Amino acid sequence: MRLGATEPIQNGGDKDSPREILRRVVEDHRVRIAITAIICLNAITLGLETWPVAMDAAGSALTVIDKSVLAFFILELALKLFVYRLGFFRSAWNVFDFIVVSITFAPAGSGLTVLRALRILRVLRLVSVVPGMRRVVNGLLNAIPSMASIILLLGIVFYVASVIATKLFGPDFPDWFGSIGQSAFSLFQIMTLESWSMGIVRPVMEIYPLAWIVFVTFILVTSFVILNLFIAVVVSAMQREHEAEQEKDLEEARSERRQLLNEVAALKYEVRALTASLGKPIPTPATPRED
Repeated sequence: MRLGATEPIQNGGDKDSPREILRRVVEDHRVRIAITAIICLNAITLGLETWPVAMDAAGSALTVIDKSVLAFFILELALKLFVYRLGFFRSAWNVFDFIVVSITFAPAGSGLTVLRALRILRVLRLVSVVPGMRRVVNGLLNAIPSMASIILLLGIVFYVASVIATKLFGPDFPDWFGSIGQSAFSLFQIMTLESWSMGIVRPVMEIYPLAWIVFVTFILVTSFVILNLFIAVVVSAMQREHEAEQEKDLEEARSERRQLLNEVAALKYEVRALTASLGKPIPTPATPRED
């Protein structure tokens, strides 16, 4: 499923049908800019609703804006459902919008009203507007298969290191290394370099002076090798995405050039045919003189 992709309407080429007219309105770039602006406005109002000072000063106005934005979202979804019908649900972003708007109608006493805050996620639709952000998302999606292999490798390293740390340091430091789960959490803290030296390693080294070998080796393998593989995979995927877009632009330029040359050739043929039908000699281009 491609994000933001919606199949075209099959209406037999009737450009004046209501669905076709609404399709042009929904897909117009000015309408999309307006929708983006309203999404940003909704994000701002949702943020202001968490600020007591703003609620005391303009709480009623924020409520009116919130309900107006919600009504606009409902109208937008209704128009898209009418235009695309079942094709509406083939777009991941359309399904996302539908779910977020539907959450708004959860019963007030069910404890689900807190999910209304998820409407802030509609700001992610900006990804479909900004080409650079769209390229980043596509690159990340294309990098997922390779990243899965790296995550598996990281999990194996964590498991092995957790078992070793539990066996070596668990009896004397049960709070940090008393079980595999506690060891994995402590090693995660060490991997992120968050208070790893003074908080964990140096106290352990007071009893096990050579413990630094285990921890430094773990840091080198995880923080400086495996985690950098994530960056390499993502950068490589983004580079491929950039090259694919460049190739697509070049192919479109070649297609436009071929179409232009075909039109010029057709025009020359029509001029020759018209000249022949009038009984006039067909002019030939003058050969430039060589001085």
